[in-house]
Order: sequence, then C-alpha cells, then structure tokens
Amino acid sequence: MSAFVPTRTDEPSREKRLHEPHSPPPTRPRHRIAGADVSASIAVFLIALPLSLGIALATGAPLQAGLVAAAVGGIVVGYLGGTPLQVSGPAAGLTVVTAELIQRYGWRTTCAITVLAGLAQLGLGFVRVARSALAVSPAIVHGMLAGIGVTIAVAQLHIVLGGIPHSSVLDNMRELPAQLAGVHAAALSVSALTLALLLAWPRIPGRIGGLLRKVPAPLVAVAGASTAASFAGLSLPKVDLPSWSSHALAGLPEGPVLGLVAAVLTITLVCSVQSLLGAVAVDKLVATRPELSARVGRSDLDRELLGQGAANVVSGVLGGLPVAGVAVRSSANVQAGAVSRNSTMLHGVLVVVAALLMVPILELIPLASLAALVMAVGIQMVSLHHIRTVTRHREVLVYATTTLGVVFFGVLEGVTLGIAMAVAVAMHRLTRTRITHDEKEGVHHVHVRGQLTFLAVPRLSRALHLVPQGARAVVELDGSFMDHAAYESLQDWQNTHTAHGGSVELIGRRSGVRIGEPTGSVGLHLDGTGTAESADCRCHPWTAWRNHQCEIPESVTSRDGQAGEAQAAGADDSDEAGAPGKTGAAGATGTSDDTGELDTVGGAGTSDGTESPTGSGRPDESGVDGADRVGAGSETRGVSDGTDGSRPSGRQLARGISAFQRNTAPLVRGELARLAREGQQPSQLFLTCADSRLVTSMITSSGPGDLFVVRNVGNLVPLPGQESGDDSVAAAIEYAVDVLEVRSVTVCGHSGCGAMQTLLNSEPDGPDTPLRRWLRHGLPSLERMSDEDRPWARLAGRAPADAVEQLCLTNVVQQLEHLRAHESVARALREGALELHGMYFHVGEAQAYLLAEEGEESTDDVFDHVGVADLSA
Repeated sequence: MSAFVPTRTDEPSREKRLHEPHSPPPTRPRHRIAGADVSASIAVFLIALPLSLGIALATGAPLQAGLVAAAVGGIVVGYLGGTPLQVSGPAAGLTVVTAELIQRYGWRTTCAITVLAGLAQLGLGFVRVARSALAVSPAIVHGMLAGIGVTIAVAQLHIVLGGIPHSSVLDNMRELPAQLAGVHAAALSVSALTLALLLAWPRIPGRIGGLLRKVPAPLVAVAGASTAASFAGLSLPKVDLPSWSSHALAGLPEGPVLGLVAAVLTITLVCSVQSLLGAVAVDKLVATRPELSARVGRSDLDRELLGQGAANVVSGVLGGLPVAGVAVRSSANVQAGAVSRNSTMLHGVLVVVAALLMVPILELIPLASLAALVMAVGIQMVSLHHIRTVTRHREVLVYATTTLGVVFFGVLEGVTLGIAMAVAVAMHRLTRTRITHDEKEGVHHVHVRGQLTFLAVPRLSRALHLVPQGARAVVELDGSFMDHAAYESLQDWQNTHTAHGGSVELIGRRSGVRIGEPTGSVGLHLDGTGTAESADCRCHPWTAWRNHQCEIPESVTSRDGQAGEAQAAGADDSDEAGAPGKTGAAGATGTSDDTGELDTVGGAGTSDGTESPTGSGRPDESGVDGADRVGAGSETRGVSDGTDGSRPSGRQLARGISAFQRNTAPLVRGELARLAREGQQPSQLFLTCADSRLVTSMITSSGPGDLFVVRNVGNLVPLPGQESGDDSVAAAIEYAVDVLEVRSVTVCGHSGCGAMQTLLNSEPDGPDTPLRRWLRHGLPSLERMSDEDRPWARLAGRAPADAVEQLCLTNVVQQLEHLRAHESVARALREGALELHGMYFHVGEAQAYLLAEEGEESTDDVFDHVGVADLSA
C-alpha cells in the first residue's frame, strides 16, 4: 500500500458549542485518561526503571533512592510542573554532584541538601526568574554535561570491568591500567551484552524491526543481560533492595556551613538549568505536532521551576535522589503519543507499583549491566552535535574550559570557570576590531570588522587619516554595534572630508546604505551590479518581489530598471544557484525571491543544495531555508515594463541578484569553491514541476550540491522511446543514475498544477501546439485516473478536493511507473542501489506529503500517515 504522509499536520478545527441563552450550560464530561497517555506512560516507565536504578548505583546511594526520585518526579512534577509532557526523575547530569555529596557528607545529609535545594527552587520560582536561567551560555551547559558524562563513563567503566570505582576522575584514570590487567570475565561479558543490545536494538531493519523497536532499548538490554546471566549461572553482584522499612530518610544537615551552602547552590543550579533547558526542548518537540501544540501550549517556566522545587523537597524528605527534567524520557513521552500531563503522572504511579511488587524481579539484575547502561548514557552526554555547534559559533574555548573544569575540579568549579571564560571571550570580541585601509582604482576603502567602540577610535582615526583630502572614500562597517565615541569620531571626519571636496560613503554590512547624508536624506548605495537598495527596506529575503515595500527614488528606479532588463534578458543559468538557505546569518538567499516570481522550465537537471557553510540543518533565524532560481529557459513575465504595477518589472531580478551578491555570496563562497574543486556529488534526483510557487530548496531544506533537479511542465517522465526528439528528461535520469550515482529519485507534484488542469480540460481536436505535444506524456495519468478498476489515490484523512488534485496525485504515482521503465533506473533498482519516492506539496497549506512504498504489488494508492520524524533532544 502506498501512502502520502504529511510531514506536518494541520490543527484540528474546533466546533463551537452553543446552548440557549437561558438554559444551563452543558455539563462537563468526567475526567478520563486518554489511551495515548496510558501507552506513553508505559513506554516511559520501561525506560525510567532501569535508568533510575543505574543512576542510583552510579551515585553510591541506596538503590531505592532512584525509584523514589522517579516516582516523585513523575507524580509531583507531573501534577505541578509547567511543562506537561516533560518527565522528571533522577538525572545523569546530577550523578557526579550527588556522588561527591554522599562521599563527603553521607546519605542522610545529602537528602537534607536536596530538600534545601528544593526550597531554593521554590523561592526562585516565586520571584519568577526562570527565564533568566536561560541566559547561561549553551556552551557552558553543554560543557558541564559533557564533563559530567566523562566522569560517569570513566567511573562506570571500572564496574563494567568487574572492579570498584574511586571517588575522583584522576584516581579512576590512574587505576584503569591495573583494572584492565585484572578484568573480571563474567562482569565484562554481561556488560558487553548489555551494550550490544543497547546499540543494536534500535537498528533492527524491516517491518519486524519496527514492531520490536516499540520496546525501549534500555529495558531490552538490561532484561537480556539479566536473563543470560541467570541461565549461564554467572556469579555476579546483583541489585539488592533492602526492605522499605529500613530505608534511610533525610536527617538534619551536618558539616561546615559554607560547604553545605555551596552544595545547595550546586544542586539548585544543575537541577534548575537542566530542567528549564529540557522544558524548552520539549516545546520544540511539541511544535512538530500542531494538533498537540494547540492542546498543551507552551511551557510556563516559572511554574516548572516551582514543580521541580516541590519534587526535590518531597524526594529529599522521602530519601530520594535529586530530581530534574530528563531529556531522554521526555522525548520518549512525546514520541510515544502523550497528549497531557496524565502520562507523566501515570508513569510515576507505575514506578511505585514496581518498587512495591517487582522487588524479586529487580534483584535479578546484575550491577555490571546497570553500570554498562549508565556508562552509555555518560558517553552520549558528550554530544558531537553540541561540539559542532559550539565550534561553529566559536565557543570551543568556553566548552572545553567548562568540561575540563567539571572533570578535574567539580561541577560548581567547572561552571564558574566556564562563566569566567565566556565573559573573557565576550570582552575579547567586543574589544577586538580589525580596521584596514586600501586603495582600488582611486577609491580609498576603509573596512571596519568587529564592534566599533571607544577602544578602537585611535586605530579608526589613523586609518581614516590615510585617506587624502578630496579623495573618494568608502567606509564599510562590518559589525552590529557602534558606541557614541566612535560615532562622533566618524561623523567629524566625514564632515571635515566632505568640506574639503571629498566624498564619503558609509556602508552597513547588512543594509547596504550610506549613513549620515549631509542633506539628511535617505542614503542609497549602488553595489557591484548597479542595483539600488533602500535604507528602510524591511522585507524578508523570501518575500515575493510583488510584495516588496521598498521606497526607491524615481531617478534610481528608471536607471535600475534599464539595468534589470538587460540582466533579465541574459539570465539563462540552469543551476539553482540561490539555494544556500541555511546561512544562519543575514539570511538573504538567491535572488531574494521565493514564490510566484520566476517560472523555471525544462532543462536536463540542475544541482541544487548542500549542507550550509555553517553546517546547520535548519533554516536561519529569519526562517529562510531556500531561495529561488534562475532556471534554464526562465520566463520572467512583465520584465519589459511594469508600469501597471500588477507584476514586478525587470529591475527586480537585478535587485535580487544584488542582494545575493551582497548578503549571501560572502557566506557561501567558500562552500561553492569547494564544490567547484570537487565537483557535484548530489545524493538525490529531484524531478518536479516548473511552477514558480514550488521552491525546491526551501521545501527540502537543501543547499548547493544536494539535489540534482529536473523541472518541467507537469513533472512528467516520458516513457523510453516516446520522447520524439526531446531526450532532456531521459538524459538527466541517465546522467544522475549512471554518472552521479544518486541514491534516490523523487517525483514531486503539487496542488493547483496548471499542466494537470490543461490536460484535464484539453479538447481532443485542439490545435497541435508544443504544450499539447508535451502533455501527451501525461495521458497515461489521465487514463489511470479514469480506470474504474483502479482505486483513486487520496491524501491521508480526506479525499482529493477536486478532479485536478486527484489527477495531480495520480500523476505522481504514474510517473514513478514511467521511471521504472528506464533502463538505468531498472538496473539500479535490481541492484538495490536506488530508491524511488513520490512527493506531493500542497501550496496553499505549505504542506508536504510523502508517498511511502510499502509493497511492490500494491493494490491501492491510499495516502496514509507514517508517523512524525524523530526530533529527540
């Protein structure tokens, strides 16, 4: 069965409930727990149970303490917290801190410290400072977690090898060679089996794998290792849960006051920051499910802090570990389909049931298996994604300082060192300004890179005085901040220079405007293409040309219009050159056009897209994730006049190219240079319609080099031998599959396709035009739709809106069959080197659908859901 799957579902409509003015309002239904919450709670419980025991083992606390914290976190935070779908409990990020406290003060005092930290969190929640906690640099947070992860992994490695860990990382590293020399074979084999199951379980392929993966990997790993150890009769230390009657509760804190205060602050800091960042991550996950987002809403961070504080007070009093929001369990809760806070609370109830009734089963678990599980969690806390992110933002020094500080000195000390390093880096960036002067063709250029403050005024003054009197000068300010001292210095020099017959252009990096006109008028800067840019342009880079609201003087407009017509007449580039998309900076892309302005027709395919130079897999802050293209055979309508105001004139093309050259080209030049050296290596052949509203790089989040694009009217694939002199599509398919060795081919249709509407309404005896001759390749789609023996294709949850949409969907399925008839495609499919995919994009809804092939002998074409992409934090 085939299924078009929406990658984003629409918010369900809500019916208004009306009753008579004088009648009583309808009674509210009884509170019921949704079935989705029940299933999600079970999934989270199965993950939380082994992890709670493992974290308690890693801290040196009584194992029951982990179960107490999991139950309290689920029930108390689930009921009081401000993030309904976040799951709280004992967190790996608190392992090192708690272990150190137990080692120094003992268990009962550690419980008291947890209570005091909870009270501190309550106080912070009441004064509503939760948002302020997010001001901590992500490099510090990720560095702290990485340092904790390293400490956990090194300590648990000793238990995995059959030994006993020491209290410090240095001691554990120093004793590691001796531990390796005396490996305990039984402990190592159980640990290895646990790790193997943990890694292999999520990667089981096929339909059976999809069913098996519903059981959480941590549960499978621990259960499998415990079963194997029991059957093999291995003599290993196992979980020991004493009677609850002997469980130690909190006592009065004992120890030096300053030490206890530092401990409380540390627990408060780590618990609060981790929980609040987890809440933000859960919001991002919920946002991928619009129907859930409308029901759950955004997190109330102050309420979440209050809930976490209350949970730590209760957990400490009952003898449990500190509680914080846990990313792994929260992600599993959202992905399992939870719809309310009931799932979190019910998972806590299940932990209580397990702690009371499953003690004999839990005591079969070898400690080596739990240690291996926690060691894997510690390794995962050193995230390569986070390292790449801080590298991209030049925060590696802060990250490394925090990580090493946590490993060698402790969490509080490491975070303090990280904050100090972050302040030092920020001050260095604020004071480091590079000012250069050079002369090109009689024009003196002064380039200021960085923030322009009073500290840089002497260097700025020296560079400006290198410009001779009466000369033409261009000052480019490549920064985001200028203080008053620098502004006055620059203005004084400008006034003096212009008074002696010179000219000055002060150009902003992003706006491209001349600042400080002596006449007080809006300055305009003519860039390399001769295109004028407005000083007050606030249009987004993806704004369609017809919607730009820029004020441009008539003189510049007329001159620019002539240049635009000349450039538009010669534009015939077959590459979608403007698709850098994920720049993460200025965000202006391509020709500063998005939809409805350029119609790209024909061509044997273009390479479109790579990972952005920044490496980010997301759109930039302005939401841009693609650009338009100037395609082979581009038809730019209305380029010759534009006086009627209904369509943009030809100058808009030059304006868009100018925006690309100014804002985007400097950001992608290095990446494009690499592609020029290495050649294109796209992984996808993307065959779609020439409709100007279909922006392939935007809807696929791709950039230069990712997609080999073929565009034609109606996204048609002529059958072999029926091209009648036009082999462009067949040539593109052969080149992509045989030469470029793409791994997949996608045929993408869209709503409101003019080609399909023309095909549907065409008269049998109509004139033989080029368009009619081309559309004959779509007749098999029309015949397929008319065949009563074949069920109609439809979208998930609804039938097609009209006959045109029905034909658009059917055409995607039919063109995939045409693809299979091409020799190169058929051969690659037989060898298993190629995949075929169908896609449908609803323009009006900005909604993408994927055609999932579930079997070669599909009896119908039902466009059904296949789930939501994995976006776990």
